Amino acid sequence: MRRSRLTGFVTSLLLAVGLGLTGAASAQASSTAAAGGYVALGDSYSSGVGAGSYISSSGDCDRSTKAYPYLWNAAHAPSSFAFNACSGATTDDVLAGQLGSLNSSTSLVSITVGGNDAGFADVMTTCVLQSDSSCLSRINTAKAYVANTLPGKLDTVYNAISAKAPSARVVVIGYPRFYLLGQSCLGLSETKRSAINDAADYIDAAIKARATAHNFVFGDVRTTFSGHEICSSNSWLHSVNWLDIGESYHPTAGGHSGGYLPVLTNAA
Repeated sequence: MRRSRLTGFVTSLLLAVGLGLTGAASAQASSTAAAGGYVALGDSYSSGVGAGSYISSSGDCDRSTKAYPYLWNAAHAPSSFAFNACSGATTDDVLAGQLGSLNSSTSLVSITVGGNDAGFADVMTTCVLQSDSSCLSRINTAKAYVANTLPGKLDTVYNAISAKAPSARVVVIGYPRFYLLGQSCLGLSETKRSAINDAADYIDAAIKARATAHNFVFGDVRTTFSGHEICSSNSWLHSVNWLDIGESYHPTAGGHSGGYLPVLTNAA
């Protein structure tokens, strides 16, 4: 999420302070992907918000040297690397500003997108600050968007990627579940946590369906993040981060290296 889109979230929270395939096959696939150019597209989950070590020239896009695209590039040395993912990006933003690096020599594209379209920031603001019933109602509104509108938005992005980079292997990566359930954990109620996890499953299912329809690879990070959700003893996700509120509910550096990078490596 772009920092500017979190202004209301930040204000509200401050007011409420008182409250893996690793064998020869995957190695060969990664080698093939590295033979051409790699373009990383998407939102804050690709740019690396929450991972720290932001590249100063990336401005509000908050691209991190600890984000999984940057790590994959460093490990595989593709012929070219365009790190275009940007915090806050929606499908419309990807279409408008991120596809310029794609061309016929692009051999690998990765993308996470859809969460901002569905109102990620507003969902989390509602669930953090309001009642269980308000949280569930807002999640249901987001689910309706995911069911009725997001598939068409994803199709438009995926069609544009295919048109600009017809030879590329496209890896569409989903979102993790946020919470390890059944734990004694400060913060949101178990009802809210469960509903948020269900929402993650819901949007991942929608994204996977459209990716598969376009013959793209879907990278599921829910498995790699299992046991590393918020409320676990070794979380790879920030809860509310009071030192940098914009990093809240985003993967840590460990989430990128241990959760996202293996998924891309295995799928590339």
